[in-house]
Amino acid sequence: QVQLVESGGGLVQAGGSLRLSCAASGRTFSTYTMGWFRQAPGKEREFVARISWSGGSTYYANSVKGRITISRDNAKNTVYLQMNSLKPEDTAVYYCAAGRRLSSLSTEYDYWGQGTQVTVSS
Repeated sequence: QVQLVESGGGLVQAGGSLRLSCAASGRTFSTYTMGWFRQAPGKEREFVARISWSGGSTYYANSVKGRITISRDNAKNTVYLQMNSLKPEDTAVYYCAAGRRLSSLSTEYDYWGQGTQVTVSS
């Protein structure tokens, strides 16, 4: 069982930056692929980024590539999402998730956090 708690969301102006954190409970955190997803009002949840258990492999959605970086610290049971050059279209609730497979599909993730709101004003 893995419990995930996101933090770091907030209101930021376009062009600004935010760093989201996702703290995980449990001793098996380092064995999980971690992903970030987001859901804007009226839209389906979409993949943002994922990182392998070791941190050696990362993958990003085209819409965020070059602006967002995913990283993890297994010693702290935490995964991060550094978001730069934010745009109004990045506004959404951001969720972290843990899964056993390297995937961009939400169905491949077993555990989810409660989400943190990111709002980017124009």
